[in-house]
Amino acid sequence: MIVELGHFALILAFCLALAQAFFGLGGAALRKPHWMVVTRRAVAGQFVMTLCAFLSLAYAFNVNDFSVLYVALNSNSQLPTFYRFAAIWGAHEGSLLLWLLILSIWTVAVAARGTHVPQITISRVLGVLGFISVGFASFILLTSSPFERLWPAALDGRDLNPLLQDPALAIHPPMLYTGWCGFSVPFAFAVAAMLEGKLDSTWARWVRPWTLVAWLILTIGIALGSWWAYYELGWGGWWFWDSVENASFMPWLIGTALIHSLAVTEKRGLFKSWTLLLAIAAFSLSLLGTFLVRSGIIESVHAFASDPGRGLFILVFMGSCVGGALGLYAWRASLFRSNAGFAVVSRESFLLMNNVLLVAATGLILLGTLYPVFLDALKAGKISVGPPYFSVAFLIPMLPMIFLLTLGMHAEWKRATFNRTRTLLVAAFVAAVVIALILSLAVYEWHSLLTAVGLIAAFAVALSALIEPVTRLRQGHSLSAGVLGMSVAHFGLAIFVLGVTTVESWHHDSDISLRPGQSTQLAGYDFRMNSIRDVTGPNYDAIESEVVISRAGKQVAVVHPQKRTYRVQNSPLTEAGIDAGWGRDLFVAMGEPLGDGAWSLRLQYKPLVRFIWLGALVMAIGGLIAASDRRYRQRVTADAAVRARHAETV
Repeated sequence: MIVELGHFALILAFCLALAQAFFGLGGAALRKPHWMVVTRRAVAGQFVMTLCAFLSLAYAFNVNDFSVLYVALNSNSQLPTFYRFAAIWGAHEGSLLLWLLILSIWTVAVAARGTHVPQITISRVLGVLGFISVGFASFILLTSSPFERLWPAALDGRDLNPLLQDPALAIHPPMLYTGWCGFSVPFAFAVAAMLEGKLDSTWARWVRPWTLVAWLILTIGIALGSWWAYYELGWGGWWFWDSVENASFMPWLIGTALIHSLAVTEKRGLFKSWTLLLAIAAFSLSLLGTFLVRSGIIESVHAFASDPGRGLFILVFMGSCVGGALGLYAWRASLFRSNAGFAVVSRESFLLMNNVLLVAATGLILLGTLYPVFLDALKAGKISVGPPYFSVAFLIPMLPMIFLLTLGMHAEWKRATFNRTRTLLVAAFVAAVVIALILSLAVYEWHSLLTAVGLIAAFAVALSALIEPVTRLRQGHSLSAGVLGMSVAHFGLAIFVLGVTTVESWHHDSDISLRPGQSTQLAGYDFRMNSIRDVTGPNYDAIESEVVISRAGKQVAVVHPQKRTYRVQNSPLTEAGIDAGWGRDLFVAMGEPLGDGAWSLRLQYKPLVRFIWLGALVMAIGGLIAASDRRYRQRVTADAAVRARHAETV
């Protein structure tokens, strides 16, 4: 009966989400305080019931209850315990239940941390989040229940998809969902502001920490997915511009723009319309990602389902959320004008250009992702838009944005003169050029002008990010969490750009055939296949090769790439052997047997590839530091509210 109790708990969660939406929005509209109190109780109840539903499904996986269809399709008695738990979100139905649980956690957090927000505002926010929960709970109950029984029960399960039997990918989906769901919070605050007809600096101060936390978690989630694709799929790349990868990346780009737009709204009371539209767009693109993964309109190793009916449900729900929010914006937009101004060269101008370029990059990615889908739907033929388009299209807005960032970090509000930092900025740029040329000519060999420009951009941003904190510390001034977080995040971006530029310019690849005892060379390293042997895992059999890597006659590493076959699904999977280092990765992946003891091998030399994920981690740490700023935890006083209104008119 545990599973039936979980199903009943999910029905109760749906009912409580309805109550949350009704009493939250209705209580604020009718100014009924007791309805607003009920809203908070409904939030707590919905979380408890959703958690009970999730735990009941976890119990079914743990005890191998193959009378549950979802368990029988995604688990097996030989599956290790860790992956049995990860299998809960390994397919469509369970991943939606996880999404609903994470959304309820965000909602509880908003209710708990929103005590300094006026009751009417927080009631509207919780009401909007309740409406979103209603959509997802009804989607699960009507089309995607993970509690459906299988009679007669299966003797054993079909096993979890072998691609998902990996620690990074077990953690990747929850992180991604947490980031996506997190953007529902600024969306809810945006809808609440439009319903109330009021948006000021105080509102931006409420919203910005939630946006920062969602953004930093999504950053880690995307980085984990990239890392998994690098070592697990056997191709050795870190980003393929796959449609589902794009679906996670677009909300991140818009979320980045939203963070910067909120900074202007908080400081000057400007960019209110930008901020509202970006909040709507960030959550809308999160819903679009859910639609792409589950509708079956795209093919991807990340896709969960191929049911057009389910895709239509999400599309209708997305249309109601996005259409309603945009309609509300069209009705109330005139209320969010500001009389404050700024010069052509100012921090506001740099942040505006930053937003425009980020939105342009998102639009180009969206075009490349959906254009083949539209052509197919119109019966106009099938085309494939791949890395050649995305790499060029994304670079066009991003390269100028990175150079503008170098200056924008130090521009003054209202009118920028750079009197305080002009000398340091010039010195930073000159140093960046020198370091980039040394790296291009002395450490590596000259590749191209574009590579040099990429390196100059990376070092210019890195050095520029250090100017403000170093200057303040030398003058004996304290560093606020906001300034430190900004500097750390931008320094992380510089590390990321350095890693991408270096690995894309100076990597070496080779697909070769080797027998035990044979060797080959790549990028100055000698790769020798010593032996081939059979290996048995908990639920797979594998053929493992031992490859000794040496340089100048000295052994550097020994790696053991595998070609696995998972017993239940009889699915082959490549497990790469990687000698990792901060300066370079040496990558070996087994292909197919070629006969007479020979195997195809993919060898790769990847300089500074780890800087890509290090940069993402440092960016996330910067976001965490910025979100911890104590001003986001302070109750707004009357004097502070007056100062905020004054800033909007100056």
